[in-house]
Amino acid sequence: MREQFSSAERSTFYDIVESRRDVRAFRPDPVPDDVLLRIVNAAHHAPSVGFMQPWNFIVIQDSATRAAIKAVFVRENDRAAAKYTGDRAALYGSLKLEGIEEAPINLCVTCDRDRSGPHVLGRNTIIDTDLFSTCCAIQNLWLAARAEGVGVGWVSILNNDDLRRILEIPPNVVPVSYLCLGYAQEFLDEPELQRRGWATRLPLNELLFSNRWGNRLALPWSDQTLSGNRPTG
Repeated sequence: MREQFSSAERSTFYDIVESRRDVRAFRPDPVPDDVLLRIVNAAHHAPSVGFMQPWNFIVIQDSATRAAIKAVFVRENDRAAAKYTGDRAALYGSLKLEGIEEAPINLCVTCDRDRSGPHVLGRNTIIDTDLFSTCCAIQNLWLAARAEGVGVGWVSILNNDDLRRILEIPPNVVPVSYLCLGYAQEFLDEPELQRRGWATRLPLNELLFSNRWGNRLALPWSDQTLSGNRPTG
């Protein structure tokens, strides 16, 4: 096992992290099986509490299944849109928030809460660490996909009961994410919601505390200097 990586490798990793985007518009080109396997294998190498590896990955390519899930999205999106008014409502209505039927691959990542039995090392107090572990797998998957030039979009405007019914997921298994995968029409220079004026990235120096909540951590840099402090090869 390597203990260190070169400056060029580290710089590439940070480039991948910062250029990851939530992709909604996909090209129709299929994702080769070997590429998909590498991406899912990266997810499978995520950390997990008690090494319980609670995840499963449901690869969805059937058009009828995707149409049923798209119908759930439309219903839930209409409900979400009703919460906004005025300019915010207009902006929300103009956002593309899924690529369920356009993306070559849909992927549902689940968490089997019974895996490894009733007593999992490290999970006795904070029970939801199995869900947190599954989120680590999703992040691994997302970064691996970006490294492969594959876009990922997380469709969060869905109902888990409907996903269970459509995908025949057992009651003890939680659908954690529904992802669209495919080659992106474009990787934007900045997140779509920031580009469209919905939200902006919070300054990191406002989010770092020292020892206690609210006690700002004094650092000799600002957010503006971070990009210039990359390792170079």
